Amino acid sequence: MLQLYRGDLSPKNSWELLYRERDSYVVDVRTQAEWRFVGVPDLGELEDRLIKIEWRSFPNMEVNANFAAELMKVVANKASHLIFMCRTGARSREAANFMANLGYINCYNVLYGFEGDLDENGHRGNISGWKAEKLAWRQD
Repeated sequence: MLQLYRGDLSPKNSWELLYRERDSYVVDVRTQAEWRFVGVPDLGELEDRLIKIEWRSFPNMEVNANFAAELMKVVANKASHLIFMCRTGARSREAANFMANLGYINCYNVLYGFEGDLDENGHRGNISGWKAEKLAWRQD
């Protein structure tokens, strides 16, 4: 599969794109457990343009065969800005590239994802990612 997604954005640049472009969405591709226990971006200020669809499902982490169909139901416009996010940026990069290969022309990946890299104590959310950049988030 060719790499067609538009590239990686820092969490702050992702927020700025969401703020600037009305037809933009965060597509959180993490698992249901991650949404529930770790939290999700809080986009209430931006008309809550958060879409939660698992890209890979726990425990076997196989790709969700219905991913594209589920996303296309919510966002039919292939010119919409789709900002994909996962824990650290790997799964979301896969999903962004997958949707770009299906003709969505404005797919981005959130660099470092929601939680980012591990700190010196083995914890995430402190040195990089959405949480570390102090962007709005909430527990579901």
